[in-house]
Amino acid sequence: MITTLDAFFESTAWPMTPPPAYGPFHILYTLIGFAVCGIAAWRLRHVSDRTAKWILFSIGVVLAISEVWKQLFYFFVMEDNRYSWGDFPFQLCSIPIYLCLIAPWLKPGKLQRGMYSFMVLYNLLGGAISFAEPSGLLHGHWFLTIHALVWHMVLVFIGLFICFSKRGGNQQHDYIGATMTFIALCGIAFLLNCFVQFGLGESMNMFFVGPGNSPLAVFSLFSEWFGWYINTFIYIFAVCLGAYLVFLLTYYLQNKELPFRKKALTK
Repeated sequence: MITTLDAFFESTAWPMTPPPAYGPFHILYTLIGFAVCGIAAWRLRHVSDRTAKWILFSIGVVLAISEVWKQLFYFFVMEDNRYSWGDFPFQLCSIPIYLCLIAPWLKPGKLQRGMYSFMVLYNLLGGAISFAEPSGLLHGHWFLTIHALVWHMVLVFIGLFICFSKRGGNQQHDYIGATMTFIALCGIAFLLNCFVQFGLGESMNMFFVGPGNSPLAVFSLFSEWFGWYINTFIYIFAVCLGAYLVFLLTYYLQNKELPFRKKALTK
């Protein structure tokens, strides 16, 4: 069975020369992809809760299936029949796999809206940033490149769809709910990292919160200068700040005023 799967995935490992960052393909894909996601999300903004539930759940199923395929591809092709815990799907941009499968079935309330708002403010941010710095999207294999490009564009659609339909990310308390979700996920990621590193003796740094130095630009320097624990707080603050800027934008577009201005006027 293993030999058959090994041969199958090796047969799909079509090599490619990664397109250059900010080359014609990268720029056109980003512009067209963002436009298509924006138009589709806008046109679907008035769908019923039932339809929205099935849209998000269906996306979660597709993401989960594609992620299983990617994990098998890494195992058989990239890691020579060895599982790399560093590829485990629990990074910031992997979370919609779980939230799209879980959140639509929750009762409307703070928990569901917090998850929805997380996918607007944090996953939309992560998807957009990945196209601004595309080194993690452009690989030496066709499958990995297509998977990464489509995956992160889907994150953009999910965030815009939830935002335009006013299911999250556009009310004053949405940022708090989304950030509480983010902090909780950081805690889970840290526990996973500790278990894999100290329990299994493998390398893993989900959410880049340690224990271990961050590989991300700038934050890797902070890790070297101050230690991973100080960098973790800097990194979490930076991500929360980026999500807050997204929140200000989404709130303003939906309400035509800034949240702190509205709060001041109501005093």
